[in-house]
This record gives sequence, structure tokens and C-alpha cells, in this order.
Amino acid sequence: MIVKEHPLSIIHQCRILNLSRSGIYYLPHPVSEKDGGLMRLIDEIHTNYPFMGARSVRNELRDKSYQVGRSHVRTLMKKMGIEALYQKPRLSKSHPGHIIHPYLLRNLAITEANHVRCADITYVPMHKGFCYLVVVMDWAIKYLPGGYPTH
Repeated sequence: MIVKEHPLSIIHQCRILNLSRSGIYYLPHPVSEKDGGLMRLIDEIHTNYPFMGARSVRNELRDKSYQVGRSHVRTLMKKMGIEALYQKPRLSKSHPGHIIHPYLLRNLAITEANHVRCADITYVPMHKGFCYLVVVMDWAIKYLPGGYPTH
């Protein structure tokens, strides 16, 4: 985008493109070999234990005889886009613009099969990717295979 050999100065080119000049001169630093190895281990730990934060990952690394601080682990995790899985606050608070639909099955007597069905889908993380688990159920069936009641 910016051509240093252009007759128009870099200052004018940046002004025309509405860019900061500091970004033009910045040269990214390559990741060191030590940090590359740490990032590979952090990724392995995060794959096995996705709920661990920077402190727990640091403790795991120290158990494997790597001397590293929590802030460095946190920096590497942030660079990799890794974050511990945990329940965030206020997850069940609904958006004020969303419509609340009425429950249509409240007074409905379900007496026969194929009258009412329901479905559910969930995301299952796997070692090398993910998959979706989908279930379609008939509400008339009161017992699961094996004899366990559903209610």
C-alpha cells in the first residue's frame, strides 16, 4: 500500500490513506525458539484441560520443569487466542428486544406416539476438532431403553 520509493512522501501517502506512520515503520519480531516450545506445551495443556487459566497452566509447566512466570504464560495465551473455559456472568439475562413466546404444550394431554417431539443440539469439543450431538425425542415415550424413567 505504502511505496517508499514513490515520489509522494510517506507522510503524504499516510495522510491520504488515513494511516498512522508508526505502523509503517514497525517490523514484527519473530517468536523465539523458547517461546515457540512453550506455546506448543501451553496448547497441549489447554487441549487436555480447557478450564485451566494462566496460573494453573504455569503450575503444569513448572511440574514439567519449565521455569516460567504467570504473566509470561498469560501473554503467550493471549497471543495464541487461548482463554480458560468458565461460566461468564449474567449468561441467562435475556436481551430486551427478544420476544418471549407462550408455552403451547402446557394443557396438552400427550397420549400417543408421534404427537409431540422435541430436539436438542449440543457442541462437543474433541481432541482434533469438534462435533455436534443432535437428539430428536418423542414425548409420548415415558421410559428410556434400560428402564430408567425420564421424569
